Amino acid sequence: MEAGELAEAGGTEDHSRTAGPNPEAPAATVRLPRKDGQAQEMRLLQQQVARLQRQLQQHESRWSAVVSQLQGQVDVLRRQNLWLWSELRAARRQQPEEPRDPTGWMTSGPQDGMATSVHPDGPTRSSPDPGEPQGQQTLGDGRTLITFPSGTQKEVSADRRTITIRFFNGDIKKIKPDQRVVYYYAQAQTTHTTYPSGEQVVQFPNKQTETLYPDGSKEIVFSDGTVKRLRDGHEETLFPDGTTVQVSRNGDRTVLLSNGQREIHTAQFKRRQFPDGTVKTVYYNGCQETISASGRVRVKDKSGRTILDHK
Repeated sequence: MEAGELAEAGGTEDHSRTAGPNPEAPAATVRLPRKDGQAQEMRLLQQQVARLQRQLQQHESRWSAVVSQLQGQVDVLRRQNLWLWSELRAARRQQPEEPRDPTGWMTSGPQDGMATSVHPDGPTRSSPDPGEPQGQQTLGDGRTLITFPSGTQKEVSADRRTITIRFFNGDIKKIKPDQRVVYYYAQAQTTHTTYPSGEQVVQFPNKQTETLYPDGSKEIVFSDGTVKRLRDGHEETLFPDGTTVQVSRNGDRTVLLSNGQREIHTAQFKRRQFPDGTVKTVYYNGCQETISASGRVRVKDKSGRTILDHK
């Protein structure tokens, strides 16, 4: 009995040693490493964020320095530009106007014997400087002729109301008594007329004429008689056969044909209206709709199959 009791006691002791006094202990042991891993990952992320913030601050510091340097250069260039324009105005008072070209080029004052062409975007190219007047003479009819070393000639009428400048490159500028300024570009064979009202007319060698009005609208007359008008984002074109095309600001197009038909083109459909009242419409999905003058309505799908015919 004692041996059996000892055996039972021994078995119990072995079982308790195997099973363990607390079944929840192993689960607690498994969770602890996961928490430690998350904490370590969080620390690594925080270190990366801190490093990125330091890099960003360094970049911002460099960018700020570069922006300050560029702003300083812009200020210097602006002051130089103002000084050059003051020098240009002073130089122009001492010499005749230099030739220009149809694209808006115009030469400025002398720089080391050359005149730098000035465009609204700034100086870009050079042409010979007319120089100081070489001689002045009064002709028998009262006109005054001034000649420059470059070959440019300035002619003033006897009544001092008309001035003609013949530039060394073949360009001719005339100032009329009514203050019209007519400039002929020899190389382009183009005439540019500016009126006191601000209206400008450009005539090209192919007989095309462009008129720019003070309000910003424009009219173009082509050599075949076609007329195009542009105003506030709208466009209208009149063809010699009587067809008129109107384009609105949103891109919708209306075509008025000489036979009385009207076409309307939009992003959603194309529609033609006939003089007898019939209206045919083709939608963007391919469906077609025809409304006859009698009131009959027919609708076809994109494959041409009639899906509605209402009389």
